[in-house]
Formats: sequence, C-alpha cells, structure tokens
Amino acid sequence: MNEQLKTFVQVAESGSFSKAAEKLFISTTAVMKQMNLLEKQAGVPLFNRTNHGVRLTQAGSAFIKDAEFMLRYYRESLIRMHQAAQANRHMVRVGTSMLNPCKVLIDRWNEVSDQFPQFGINIVPFDDDAHTLPTTLRTLGQSFDIIAGPFLTDRLNDCYQMLALGSCRVCFAVSRHHRLASKKILTVQDLYGEKLAVVNGGESNAIQGICDFLVRNHPRIRIKDIPRLYDLDVFNRCEESNTVMLTLEAWADIHPSLSTILSDLDFSVPYGLLYPLHPSEEIRQFIEIIREMQQIPTHG
Repeated sequence: MNEQLKTFVQVAESGSFSKAAEKLFISTTAVMKQMNLLEKQAGVPLFNRTNHGVRLTQAGSAFIKDAEFMLRYYRESLIRMHQAAQANRHMVRVGTSMLNPCKVLIDRWNEVSDQFPQFGINIVPFDDDAHTLPTTLRTLGQSFDIIAGPFLTDRLNDCYQMLALGSCRVCFAVSRHHRLASKKILTVQDLYGEKLAVVNGGESNAIQGICDFLVRNHPRIRIKDIPRLYDLDVFNRCEESNTVMLTLEAWADIHPSLSTILSDLDFSVPYGLLYPLHPSEEIRQFIEIIREMQQIPTHG
C-alpha cells in the first residue's frame, strides 16, 4: 500500500502516468497497474483519464491530502522505529593495530551481523608498543572490549579470557638485501650460521617450544633471545641489523623492507579473540555468538 500511495501522489503532482513513471524510475505500465489496483481497493475512480494526461476526480481530490499525510506519518514512524532500535543497540568496541588487525573478526561478524541487529561495531585503534601493550591487555574492557590477534604472551593469561579462532603459520623475515631473501621457502638448514631473533618477552609457550626445538636439534643456528613483546621497533631493528627474525605469515606485509618467507618448521601460533576476564553481559553474548560460529570449547 505504501508504494501505491507514493505512486498516487506522484501521478497527481505530475498529471501524467508516464511523467510519474520517469520520476519513480519504474515503467508506465507499472504505474497504471498500481493505480488500477488502488482504485479497485478504494471502490471509486480516483483519476479522470484523457488524451492530455490525467487529473484527479472529486474522490481523488478528497483522498490526496490523506495520502500525503499517511506517507509523511509512515516516514516519521520509520525514523522513530530506527531511533528506538539504536537506543537499545550495544556497540562492541574492537581494538585494532598493525600487528593485531581486527579484519579477521569483522569478516566473521559480517557473515551473521544481519541476524543480530542489537550489536554494532566500533573500531578503536591502539599502538603496537612493547612497553604499553601489557597495560593495554591488563585493562581490556576500558578503552575497548576485544582484540583480535595471535596469542603471544602466556604471562598475562590471568588478565583476560581467550577464544581461539585458528592458528598462524610460523615464518622467517629477512631484509630484502639478505642472501636468503630470494628464496620461496626457508629450510632450517638454510639458517645454519645465521643469527635468528626470537621474540618471546611474553613468555609464550608456543614460541618457547619453537626455540627449544631449534636449540636442541639445530645448534648451528645462533638464537638471539629478545625479551620483549613484538612491536614495529623489533621489525625495524632486524631489518637494520640484517638479522633473520622468527615471525608469522599474518605479518607478511608489516615492514616493506622485509621479506617474509615460509619455513619448513611444523609450528604454528594460535590466534583469536582476547576479551575481559569479567565481560559485560552484552560482550559475553557477543562472544558466545562467535563461539557458536566456531563450535569450539572455551579457552581461558
């Protein structure tokens, strides 16, 4: 009925089915069918049709103001409806940075967002700084509610909960001027005689497992332990010193002067969502939606 009312008002203003059709971006035939149906429902003719166009009948003239009012009331009702929906909408604040981009979460959420209109997403940027990141993780829930990224610190596990979404493949990063930069895959033997930077200031069991494996089985690789968290400064220093760095495939484009090369190591690092130890009810519901999509058990 709403479309018929819009068409009726447009025909009355245009004085022509064809002109109304042009303004409504529909065919003249569609306009005529809608008006024939409206007149059938009304039980009286609303237009006098002539070779020079159409004009309202007495009944049509009586109806036009009511039709305009109903259309205006309908539009205002839609606005009130959307305002009410927004008032009850909860915005989930998702942190994002170069090393912890939120795209993996947003892509998954977009698959089901239409089913949960009560949730919206606010993207909140934060810095990848090894010195401030521990505070950022300890205070999850203050500036933002969720971070999506690799799990690279086990020493802060008592500060937040985790929901695993998958895993990141372990790679090596080298300066584009390094002798190994042209290789498509790096074997462990390729690293013999090289200094390998292993960043594990977060006391990650996954990273420590890789380090232990290399020390035990490949002593010809010189392990350089970096007792800090990953940040952009680590990438810069490895490029400047021409040092090979243990990194992740997900970070392949982080530094334009580094080549990230796949390795033959059968290791990976879990990634997923970090969220407050005691989340709000809304965040808990949001996490449960993602968990059901994953159909995996609770982590944390």
